[in-house]
Amino acid sequence: MNIQKSFSDSAEQSTGRLYLVATPIGNLEDMTYRAIRMLREVQLIAAEDTRQTRKLLSHFEISTRMVSYHEHNKRASGPELIRLLLEGQSIALVSDAGLPAISDPGADLVKEAVENHIPVIPVPGANAALSALIMSGLPTDHFLFAGFPPRERKSITKWLGDLKGRQETLIFYESPHRVEKTLSALMECLGDRSIACVRELTKRHEEAVRGHVSECIAWFNEHPPLGEFCIVVEGISEEAAEGQASDEAWWTELDLAAHVAHYEKQQFDRKEAIKKTALDRGLPKRDVYNEVNR
Repeated sequence: MNIQKSFSDSAEQSTGRLYLVATPIGNLEDMTYRAIRMLREVQLIAAEDTRQTRKLLSHFEISTRMVSYHEHNKRASGPELIRLLLEGQSIALVSDAGLPAISDPGADLVKEAVENHIPVIPVPGANAALSALIMSGLPTDHFLFAGFPPRERKSITKWLGDLKGRQETLIFYESPHRVEKTLSALMECLGDRSIACVRELTKRHEEAVRGHVSECIAWFNEHPPLGEFCIVVEGISEEAAEGQASDEAWWTELDLAAHVAHYEKQQFDRKEAIKKTALDRGLPKRDVYNEVNR
């Protein structure tokens, strides 16, 4: 059991506090008064990207000492930061943009702080995923943030296969050089759903490309993607989810060859039968093809 009273009398608190401070995702005007104050008041700032954070601190005339904390040094830096917190120093954790501890190593530091009964206090602000969601035009009552898609073809196919039955609106990040491949995988695994591809949030070239997956693929064929992306995808409808569950039930007892044969009996050619089998099972087409053509 761990009970935290974030704003109890400091005299009652023997440790320092870990502040999770949101920073702008593009527009410096999104920096909050509270975030600026906290960065000035803490004894130390732990930054994912010190070069980026140094620009921010310089802009707001903040002179607090800064150290590096990122994916590649967290095993060495994490214990040292916890030691300082236990000694009574307060630390602000910042990512290179947006909220720390979302898709970055800050989550590990938060876990260690909680385990050591160190208060963890959020200082909220800009967030790319939620900003993209609210401007997407897609349902916002239920949503699932899925982070970054896997890079490997086989992995992303499985990843999307696990998501295709979700009724929530899906949100994930993607880099510009992978957007087109990811959209193609989306089309193959989830079908031609409504999506919004949002890039350069809060910056001068902020843009939202809304439509079906096929339309967005066509758009980016003509307009090469630039900037960091948030992709927002509609969830499956309740009716479709029920139908999908029903459809999946019939093939669970079949091996791959029998599954393909089922579609061939329905007058699909072998290539299409393999494609449909792969889609049913969330497998790469190549794996199904190799298995049934041994």
